[in-house]
Amino acid sequence: MNRPHNGNRSDKMQQTFSGILIGVALTLGGCATTGVVEQQAVVNKVDPYENFNRKMFGFNDHVDNYVAEPISNAYKWVTPQFMQTGIFNFFNNLKNVNVVINDVLQAKFSQSAEDTGRLAINSTVGLGGLFDVAKHVGLEQNEEDFDQTLAVWGVPQGSYLVLPLLGPSTARGIPGAIFDTAANPASYVGMPVQLVSMLNARASAEGALKFIDEAALDPYVFTRESFLQWRNNLATDGKSEASLDIDGLDDESLDGDKGAASGQGSSGDVNASNKANFALHLDAETKELGQASPSFSSIAQSFDNTAKSFEDAGVKVDAFKKSKRLR
Repeated sequence: MNRPHNGNRSDKMQQTFSGILIGVALTLGGCATTGVVEQQAVVNKVDPYENFNRKMFGFNDHVDNYVAEPISNAYKWVTPQFMQTGIFNFFNNLKNVNVVINDVLQAKFSQSAEDTGRLAINSTVGLGGLFDVAKHVGLEQNEEDFDQTLAVWGVPQGSYLVLPLLGPSTARGIPGAIFDTAANPASYVGMPVQLVSMLNARASAEGALKFIDEAALDPYVFTRESFLQWRNNLATDGKSEASLDIDGLDDESLDGDKGAASGQGSSGDVNASNKANFALHLDAETKELGQASPSFSSIAQSFDNTAKSFEDAGVKVDAFKKSKRLR
């Protein structure tokens, strides 16, 4: 009689224990799922289409590597530096038409008068904008576009997007770019002139693109955060708090990169260290990105020194060619 009773009691205890285990498992699973969902919501707050954007980023990168970069390098090789500068000044001067229009739309009337004077001086004394004469009389270049105007009007930024061939943008930036393209006189010139503009812009961005490829653990995240920070800084006229948030980085990839380099340290220390290396700050006066960590800063300094040495070598080669022609 006791044996069945003990068996029933044992079965009940086993069922109770199993129920507790299942409950705990479901609870932990629910917490883990909630944590993943919450983390994903934070990561994708401004980049909900990250999967698509990453694929488009990779496509643009391949097009740049195999098409744009070789053509740009050939353009730089055959075009003297003073001509590249003149071409940049010419198209930059045409862009001032957009700047003046958006100055007015943002009610920046004082700045609008200065930018109009800059446009007039460079278009006349500067020979159509080939020479930036206005800068030498105290009229610095301002950056204003319709994306900034929409921000001033209270239009939200929207999702981050990577467009085919065009690169980073936002939901607000797309209509802004359409308006700016329609207002820019360069849009109505022939295709050869526009091609020269694109080649010159790609040549000017060569250093920044190489820096991103060589210094960033994740070029996509680095480009996204830098772009969004830059746009936010423009929209607030440099008044926004400039900090680069890389919470979207995969912790596992960060652990792997840092762990392979050091071979020690906890995952928390690794992530903190990687975030420190990625941290950027935006100088409110110069409006240029700067590095907030010594290691990142040393890389930037090394790059600047290398670029300077190449520039000096180019000047010497040009001077040598010029002396030979004079002979």
